[in-house]
Amino acid sequence: MIHNEELPIGFTMALAQRSDLLNQFARLPEEEQQAVVEGARQVKSKSEMRSYVESMFS
Repeated sequence: MIHNEELPIGFTMALAQRSDLLNQFARLPEEEQQAVVEGARQVKSKSEMRSYVESMFS
């Protein structure tokens, strides 16, 4: 799994609020996790991050 220091803080906080999505993210292969994290790095606001996390597995 990707190391915590590599995760954007807003992404980490949004995932912490949704343990079901955190678990799904943790089960992804590392290369897919990296792609999700790269997408999270493009997010500019808290509400946008919440939406990004909510839509990761929909």
